[in-house]
Amino acid sequence: MIDRQPDMEVIASTVSGKEAIELFRKHQPDVTVMDLQMPGMNGLDVIRAIRHDYPAAHIVVLTMYQGDEDIHRALEAGATTYLLKDSLSHELVRMVREVHAGQRPLPPNVAALLAARATYSPLTSREIEVMELLAKGLRNKEIGHALGITEKTARVHVRNILAKLDVHDRAAAVSVAIHRGIVHIQ
Repeated sequence: MIDRQPDMEVIASTVSGKEAIELFRKHQPDVTVMDLQMPGMNGLDVIRAIRHDYPAAHIVVLTMYQGDEDIHRALEAGATTYLLKDSLSHELVRMVREVHAGQRPLPPNVAALLAARATYSPLTSREIEVMELLAKGLRNKEIGHALGITEKTARVHVRNILAKLDVHDRAAAVSVAIHRGIVHIQ
């Protein structure tokens, strides 16, 4: 759909995160359209790497990840805007044009998810690590061992996670964390 536009041209394409960085360095496109889910290196790390070397890079995230945390992390990493893959093709083309013109457009549905995120208590980086292990089904003792902390400390982290996510058990915490994009199940 990009190549069909008279004023746009696709100059490179890949599914690999590492190759995306190499192709960006080689071609330095005006606008990059990128997914967050890529083999070898996730999209957030690719965005950070590109923006580290090219701070003015314009990156449009186009992904199926709909969680408020996914959106927040992508924008924090340096993405210019964020689109969901169920967006209409003309919306993608419009966003690419706006980003090329120096704007930072956010679709209303994405802006609403970010606004909702502002009402949540954020998890700390350690709580996110614990949440990832909870999603794998680990118990407090196993979480403690994996992170080099005591079982009691792991229990405190789990209790804090349940409170911040406003749930009463681990299964509900995992469900909310997946829905919000705090963790992903591979």
